Amino acid sequence: MRRGRGCWGWSAWSGALLLGALFCGFSGWTYAQTRADDDLAYARDRAAALDAARTHIAVLNTMDGQDVRASLRAWTQAADGPLADELRRTGDDSAKALEQEGTSTRATVIDAAVVALDTRSGTAKVIATVRVEVTERTGRSTTDRKRFEAGLDKGPDWKLTSLTAIPAGTE
Repeated sequence: MRRGRGCWGWSAWSGALLLGALFCGFSGWTYAQTRADDDLAYARDRAAALDAARTHIAVLNTMDGQDVRASLRAWTQAADGPLADELRRTGDDSAKALEQEGTSTRATVIDAAVVALDTRSGTAKVIATVRVEVTERTGRSTTDRKRFEAGLDKGPDWKLTSLTAIPAGTE
């Protein structure tokens, strides 16, 4: 009797071990397939573009009235292509006007969505709703909500190539 139980116990353990090894092998194969999946790569690009858009849109709507030049440098670092060219071209004039005004703004992206993504060309289009807190030199503050459409290009990092205000009431 003891031998019968021993053999039966041994073959049950062998079967369980074999099933475990097969499960591990199948899981590894499935994981390897998923890592190379185009849908997963697309989702990663989409998430990266959305994160970059949120960050850069907030930067381009934020201004430190006490250190305008640093804010303008942050703007040019968030931009690429035509938008960066425009910011560099108008930077000195903008800095003078903003320094005289002394107004500070702090922007927070409330919501954003990728509405177009072309992974082949490395471009994306994002829409966003932004809350901008404006503090005048006098200390008076107001809050404004704005909507934007942003174009992005993927170089080493996603950067804004355009930022257009969307008027309220338009689709």
